[in-house]
Amino acid sequence: MTADDSFGRLDDDDYPAYTMGRAAEMLGTTQGFLRAIGEARLITPLRSAGGHRRYSRYQLRIAARARELVDQGTPIEAACRIVILEDQLEEAQRINAEYRRATASVDSPPAG
Repeated sequence: MTADDSFGRLDDDDYPAYTMGRAAEMLGTTQGFLRAIGEARLITPLRSAGGHRRYSRYQLRIAARARELVDQGTPIEAACRIVILEDQLEEAQRINAEYRRATASVDSPPAG
């Protein structure tokens, strides 16, 4: 991948653009916190060719939500489970909305 290819992917929420140090800095947390949520399987950072963890913007949003819960006193394992369930609920609601739109267009009578 060339530098131009990498630059073009920075708008991609799933592109692993951030090092562990930068991700921790952006979240205002420690690298240990990022390792802990990785061990809890909340997020799985990609690895660079040198084996270093790389995080995407989507993963940083997930990590930020977990940190918010931990800062409120929720144990990290519970916070990770809550975030996973919230993410699953959001996906289920999105699928439901798509299904409703699809069935509404099939069920509605033709105009005229």
